[in-house]
Amino acid sequence: MILKKVELYIEKNKLLFPENGKVIVGVSGGRDSVVLLDILVKLGYQCAVAHCNFHLRSEESDRDEKFVKQLSSNLKVSYYSSDFDTVNYANQKNISIEMAARELRYSWFASLAEKIDAQAVAVAHHADDNVETLLMHLVRGTGLKGLTGIPPKNGLIVRPLLCCSREEINEYIDSNNLTFVEDSTNRSIDFQRNKIRLQVIPMLEEINPSVKKVLSESIERFSEINAFYEDAIEKAKKQLLIIDDNQLSINIDSLCNQTSPKTILFEILHPYGFTNNIVQNIEKHLHDESGKKFYSDTHYLIKDRNFLIISEKEKTNQTSFQILENEAQIEFPIHLSITRKKIDQNFQVSKNPQTIQIDASLVQFPLTLRRWENGDAFFPFGMNRQKKLSDFFIDQKLNLKQKAETWLLLSGNKIVWVVGLRLDNRFKITESTQEVLEFKLL
Repeated sequence: MILKKVELYIEKNKLLFPENGKVIVGVSGGRDSVVLLDILVKLGYQCAVAHCNFHLRSEESDRDEKFVKQLSSNLKVSYYSSDFDTVNYANQKNISIEMAARELRYSWFASLAEKIDAQAVAVAHHADDNVETLLMHLVRGTGLKGLTGIPPKNGLIVRPLLCCSREEINEYIDSNNLTFVEDSTNRSIDFQRNKIRLQVIPMLEEINPSVKKVLSESIERFSEINAFYEDAIEKAKKQLLIIDDNQLSINIDSLCNQTSPKTILFEILHPYGFTNNIVQNIEKHLHDESGKKFYSDTHYLIKDRNFLIISEKEKTNQTSFQILENEAQIEFPIHLSITRKKIDQNFQVSKNPQTIQIDASLVQFPLTLRRWENGDAFFPFGMNRQKKLSDFFIDQKLNLKQKAETWLLLSGNKIVWVVGLRLDNRFKITESTQEVLEFKLL
């Protein structure tokens, strides 16, 4: 029964073609991947097994590798494996172990597919995984795309078992007397997905025993709605975007006449690295005067009369930037607000560590923002003697990355602020101060 179901699902979604050569099958040794491999072999596909040893479970990891190698030999299919230092990779990238394993796995799959000229890489996600993914997206917060679950096909990656439930997979194992290995971490609630599978879904099943079926059907509906949504967004983009040389322009009046201007603006700008927070900020300033700029990591947007103009950042090694006297806010290279305040009965000293208040009469514009350099020194707030920045960083226990990312605010050649860390004592507010400049790191 499941064999035919998977065959029809593959055909319907155009996942694999028997005549197109090898199919890499990601096999961990667990029940799902063992079933996937067995089904694809029985359906006549030329399979090559790919096994990842992430070395996260000591002896279990090596046990799994031996099992998958023997299974491949029993089925007379090609076997490939790769060892990963997953913990070290996660630390280097500053990401979770789960994310590290995922990146390593799919990167190797892609290189292996190229090496052996495989048509696709089949992985063993099933319908229950899809439901768990939907719930994870909902908990984290998601747009419409996140409600569509796991796609059957994503580039080289195909998922032939998405049409099957965990119950159907277990029945197939029993009826075909298949052996597999158990991953002990699948029972640990330290992982988000496990917590949803072992705790959240059983609670939902108490409310509705058919909750997995209902959510699977919802995923299908969301997928159809998302296709309609994406089509509408593409039509809106064609209406709004003006392409000229290396820049894109959006007519603000035309944008505001759309039913959901903020949503459309986000969909236009997101591919250029603009986050939801930046897009919300842009929307607030749509009707401000010209010259306002907003930055993503790769592009910048400027408001010019009735247009928003998107351009790619010039690739530059610039490390010094000027702040003019009339600027109230800058967004590059860091996001700062700049406010002038009179000292009167309403004045309050800020206690925000990301804010400094200085005597406005002591600085000369334009001010400068630059990276720190060897030999830089300043008078840390509260001290009347000079201190080298290199020594100050040691006191603050900054690592190399934190030091490299530190900005300095200068007036002339004097450091005013080691941004986010310490004010220079020479620019502090005194009893004779009449006007204050407030810099706030946003």
